[in-house]
Amino acid sequence: MPITQVEKIWMDGELVPWQDAQVHVLSHAVHYGSGVFEGIRAYETARGAAVWHLDEHLKRLFRSAKLYHTDIPYSREAITQATKDVIRANELNACYIRPLVLRGYGEMGVNPLQAPVNVVIAVWPWGAYLGEDALEEGVRIKISSWRRNSQNSLPAAAKATGQYINSVLAKVESLKAGYDEAIMLNEAGFVTDGSGENVFVVRDGVLTTPPVSAGCLDGITRGSTITLARDLGYEVREENLVRTDLYNADECFFTGTAAELTPIREVDDRVVGEGHRGPVTKELQGAFFAATKGENEKYVHWLTYVND
Repeated sequence: MPITQVEKIWMDGELVPWQDAQVHVLSHAVHYGSGVFEGIRAYETARGAAVWHLDEHLKRLFRSAKLYHTDIPYSREAITQATKDVIRANELNACYIRPLVLRGYGEMGVNPLQAPVNVVIAVWPWGAYLGEDALEEGVRIKISSWRRNSQNSLPAAAKATGQYINSVLAKVESLKAGYDEAIMLNEAGFVTDGSGENVFVVRDGVLTTPPVSAGCLDGITRGSTITLARDLGYEVREENLVRTDLYNADECFFTGTAAELTPIREVDDRVVGEGHRGPVTKELQGAFFAATKGENEKYVHWLTYVND
């Protein structure tokens, strides 16, 4: 999905013009993928723009940096304030937010430890990642021939830039084959996640999603969906799934900051359930979007209001 240019990007402590937010071509991250990032959304509410689970996202950003021995030169509180500042500077009521911590220019070679650390926060308007129609109609997916990275090769607990080349292979394969998205299996053959989303199946009213130990990211929206589902009275299990569990599900859906809650209507040319968004997915979507808009007081603590 194309990026919509806005006025300002926060970069290393300053709001700079969009076109001036640049890094050197010899930056360590460009050559070795040595960066960590987050994907966050701000939603329009009655009280103005509100960032969804900002604190949880920034905690994960710092955990990712720790795994890669990267010291972020700003506190979580400073990055929280910078996020609010850049949203206000661009006068956005709703947007996608991309904090990025990268190893910059000054050192070449695999060792990143002497390379400087740069921090960037960019925001821009961004609609539904898999398409607005997909939120109701669902998407067609295929099981990728590319396996998810082993936990002891690249840690799924980190949201690191270089790791996503694994997802790129799966995503491009699925698009070239005529599908919307991919599902990746781990080396044991269990379902992990999509190229950038967690996955849930619904069968006989019970929701199941792969455990983090399978190799999926511990998604923020995944966790919110588990909470929302249980609060609505559904049983939710974190258990290993195989590909046939997707084929035989009553409903399937993706979760993620970008994807939000997107139904899956077909897996490997097999129709899932009725071939469109099912009733459980629809109910969870309603609860999710009500929470993001600040319409349910029970979940208002998940929001950070930009103008507070």
